[in-house]
Amino acid sequence: MRILLIEDDPVLGMAVRDQIVADGHGADWVTRLADAEHAVHAAAFDLILLDLMLPDGRGSDFLRKLRSTGDATPVMVLTARDQISDRIAALDAGADDYLVKPFDLFELSARIRAVGRRYAGNPNPLVTLGDIEVDLAARSVRRAGQAVALTAREWALFEAFVQRPHQLMSKPQLEERLYSFDAEVESNTIEVYVARLRKKLGADVIETVRGMGYRLGTPGGGA
Repeated sequence: MRILLIEDDPVLGMAVRDQIVADGHGADWVTRLADAEHAVHAAAFDLILLDLMLPDGRGSDFLRKLRSTGDATPVMVLTARDQISDRIAALDAGADDYLVKPFDLFELSARIRAVGRRYAGNPNPLVTLGDIEVDLAARSVRRAGQAVALTAREWALFEAFVQRPHQLMSKPQLEERLYSFDAEVESNTIEVYVARLRKKLGADVIETVRGMGYRLGTPGGGA
C-alpha cells in the first residue's frame, strides 16, 4: 500500500513511518496540512493516516474537504482526542477508522491491513489462488501446503496483485505502491521482485502483459 502519514509529532511520526515501512508499505510523511494537500494531488494513496490537530489547521477540515471533492481514499484518524463526540465527528466527516493515542504499533498494522482488505473488495483475509493459500491478516503464503517465506517488499508487491486480482498494473503504479516520494527506485526494481515471486511461487503466479504491465496469474491453471 502507498500510505500518507499526516502527523506533526516528530517522535510519533518517525515511529509510525518506520512501522509502515517495516510492514512493506510505501510511506510519505508530512507535518502540515498544506503539504498534505499537495501530496494528495501529486500521487494516489491507498490510505491516509491523519492527526486532527496540525500546526496549520484541523485535520477534520482537511478530511471534509477531501470528501467534498469525491476523493474516497480510506482515512484513519490518529489522535489524542478520546471523547465519544470526537470519534463521532471524525466518522461523520468521512473517516474510516479512529485510533486513540497512545496506541500499539502492531494494532495500527492490523487496522491498516483490515482497511486495505475492505477497500480491495475482499474483507476475507483468506484467499486461495490455485494451489496457493494466502492469509492477508497473518501475511503468510503457502503453496501446495508448504510455507513460503517472503521478504517485506516481496509481500507488499504480491499483496498488491492479490487485492486486485483482475487489474492490470503498470510499473509506475506498482512503484507508487511500494515507495515514497523521496525514495530512489532502480529502473528494474519491479522486474527483480516479480522474478523473485515467480521463483518462490511459480512462473505462472504473475502474468506479464508486454508493454503494459503485470497482473495476477492463475497458479496451477495454465495462465
